[in-house]
Amino acid sequence: MSVSRSRPGGDQPIPRPTVWRPGASPAWAAEIPHTTEAVMRAVERADLGRQPETPTFPGARRSAVLVVIADGDRGAEVLLTKRARHLRNHAGEISFPGGRIEPGESPVEAAVREAHEEVALAPSAVRVRGQLSHLSTVVSRSYIVPLVAHLDRRPHLAADPTEVDRVLWVPLVELAHGDTYREEWWGTPPLDRQMNFFELDDETVWGATARMLYELLCVVYGPPATRTAL
Repeated sequence: MSVSRSRPGGDQPIPRPTVWRPGASPAWAAEIPHTTEAVMRAVERADLGRQPETPTFPGARRSAVLVVIADGDRGAEVLLTKRARHLRNHAGEISFPGGRIEPGESPVEAAVREAHEEVALAPSAVRVRGQLSHLSTVVSRSYIVPLVAHLDRRPHLAADPTEVDRVLWVPLVELAHGDTYREEWWGTPPLDRQMNFFELDDETVWGATARMLYELLCVVYGPPATRTAL
């Protein structure tokens, strides 16, 4: 089965199984720009942070990512990074700043530390306002806490080349546009799973990062998404 695209997307390898089918249209109903403050209020209203920070399966590696929002020329924008191609895991994939939670760290401390290490985001500039649903990933055996944070302004960032190839600021209104998002279902029912894709002009966002973006857009533009493990 061929994959139809409205935008070029990137060259990220997608390990699509033999059995899959196209999914539904986006769950959100609007594509209007929002300010960062409006996005933060929507996240706070969704109140997705009241979850135990306990991995859902034995041996899971606790991790935290920072979903950073700041105002740009087209309304609220989200900070994404492209992982360095020489990394052993998820090389060349689009992700949020973040990583493993070290012993004695809180998820907030870990996510802020990792963002500073990866893209030189000043910890003092970060204001965490809420969370998205915690996410378990099968492939990397991670339990991820996504923390939504707001910046008063977009700062100058510098990618650490040992971890990051590229820094991207992407408007939420661009991600919500009809020619950017698409959905697939991988596998055979009832064990099939929803996969989310955001095709930009030169990058493809998929996997756990796309799943978190999908939920963020549902929180901002429409009904909450149903969380499933990847």
